[in-house]
Amino acid sequence: MGSNEGATSMEVENSTANPNPASIPSKPIFEPLKAHEISEGKIQVRKVPVPPHRYTPLKKAWMDIYTPIYDHMHIDVRMNLKGRKVELKTRADTPDVSNLQKCADFVHAFMLGFDVIDALALLRMDELYVESFEIKDVKTLRGEHLSRAIGRLSGKDGRTKFAIENSTKTRIVIADTKIHMLGSFANIKVARDSLCSLILGSPAGKVYSKLRAVSARLAERS
Repeated sequence: MGSNEGATSMEVENSTANPNPASIPSKPIFEPLKAHEISEGKIQVRKVPVPPHRYTPLKKAWMDIYTPIYDHMHIDVRMNLKGRKVELKTRADTPDVSNLQKCADFVHAFMLGFDVIDALALLRMDELYVESFEIKDVKTLRGEHLSRAIGRLSGKDGRTKFAIENSTKTRIVIADTKIHMLGSFANIKVARDSLCSLILGSPAGKVYSKLRAVSARLAERS
């Protein structure tokens, strides 16, 4: 009698230890949510203001801006003439909700003065940023001193600016006293340090030699 009970208890233990694979339900497979489903069917919108001096360039480059946003990123885009804003919104076939913010950054970069070709990199790559600062953030300059500082940043025929752009793999826009930079985090830091040195009065030759050393170090890391 005791042996029978022992056998049945062993059978129960074995059955619990090795359950029948047919009785285990298969893992549920959930398809990724679409952009309009994440926000419970609500359409997400971004509005980018158009400054007066970028209105004409926007008209000329409208199709270059419209095509990648609408065809490749699957985001609706229109120009609100009354509000002077570029309006972007998600649609049912938008594959990723982050596309909306990428497109807003792309349009914003164009409004800051970057070329469409350069700004397009924001749609293709995730690790690119736009950073802005003013000359007065580095040093308070007025009158001719400010004009000379802006001249030092550009150099003759823009050579200094191009040299910094090429060595740091960034794009720089100097708009009066505001400076905008487009690139990766590490590259923007190097470009910003060079520009700050020029604002503080360092000669271009000294900045070039420092740039060569830093860009060689960056190339070794990558």
